[in-house]
Amino acid sequence: MRSPVPPERSGAVLVPIDADAPDPDGVSPLPASLPFVVVGETGRGGGGDVDPRWLELCDVVAEEGTPALDRIVENLHARPIASATLALLLRRPDADAGRLDDGLVAESAAYSVLQAGPEFAAWRTAHPPRTERDEGARVRAERNGPTLRVTLTRPQRLNALDAQMRDELVEALHIAVADPSVQAVELRGEGRAFCAGGDLDEFGSRADPASAHLVRLERSVGRVLAGLGAAGRATSAFVHGACVGSGIELAAFTGRVVAAPDTEIALPEIGLGLIPGAGGTVSVRRRVGRLRTAWLAFSGCTIDAGTAHEWGLVDEVTDGRPA
Repeated sequence: MRSPVPPERSGAVLVPIDADAPDPDGVSPLPASLPFVVVGETGRGGGGDVDPRWLELCDVVAEEGTPALDRIVENLHARPIASATLALLLRRPDADAGRLDDGLVAESAAYSVLQAGPEFAAWRTAHPPRTERDEGARVRAERNGPTLRVTLTRPQRLNALDAQMRDELVEALHIAVADPSVQAVELRGEGRAFCAGGDLDEFGSRADPASAHLVRLERSVGRVLAGLGAAGRATSAFVHGACVGSGIELAAFTGRVVAAPDTEIALPEIGLGLIPGAGGTVSVRRRVGRLRTAWLAFSGCTIDAGTAHEWGLVDEVTDGRPA
C-alpha cells in the first residue's frame, strides 16, 4: 500500500509479515536517509512467531485489524512529512549507542524543521491558541533532608508544560545540581494529572523555529534529569492521570517511574504534524526500544499503567495515587 502523497515528499509501504516469511539473511535495512516509512503488519499476537530480524527492518510494527494499525496508516497518509521525519530520526544508526546529547540535538532539530512545515501550520490554523493566560508559579520545590521534591503546580491546565514551567523546572533541578547533599529528586504533579503534555497554546509561538531549537537545547529538562542520574543521584517520577507527550518523555528520563493505576500514557505529537520534542525519542526509546517507541509515536494511541509496566516504561504500579 502506498500513500497518495506525491513521491517528492514522502511515502509509505505496508508489509505483511507472518511466520512463513523467508529467512531475512542478506536483506539490507533501509538506508538511514531514505524518506519512506515501512509499516510491518503482523498477525494477532504481535509477531511472536516471526523472525525478529524482519521486525527490525520495519520503522513501525502493528497487528492486523487493530485500531493502532488504522491510526498509523491514517497518520502516514494525513501527515507524511512528520511521519517520514519520525522514521528517519528513529532509524539513526547511532541512536542506541547511548549518546544522550546527540539524540537531543537530532530530535530538537527535526522538531524545529516540522514547526516550519505545512502540516503543523495546518494544525495551528485549525486550532488557534486561546488568548487567556493563567498566572502563578508553575513549580514548587521542597527540601526534606537529602530529598528534593519538585511538584508541577498548574493543575487547572492538567500541568501542561509551557515555557514558564520548563524554565522553573530547570531552575528547581539545578538546586540538586549545585548541592551535593541532595541525594534524591522526586518529580510529581498536582491535581488530576501528572502532565498532559506541552501547552498547545504556546506551540509555534516563538519568532522562528531556529531560535526555538537553541532554547530547547539550552533549557532541556531531560538533560538535567539524566545528568543527575549519571552523577549518582536517585531520580524518580510519580505519575498519575494523563501522562502525555512531554509528561512521559520527561518522566522517562528519571531512574524510577512509579505510576498510579489511572495513568494514561501517549505520544500524540504526530497528530499536530510534529514529533516528540521533549526528548522522548531518547528517553522512551531507552526504556522500551525503537519499535515500541515508534508504535506510540506513529499511532498516538494510549496505553494504561499495566501495559507501560509490562513494557518497562514504568517501574512500578501502585495501588493508589503515589504518596
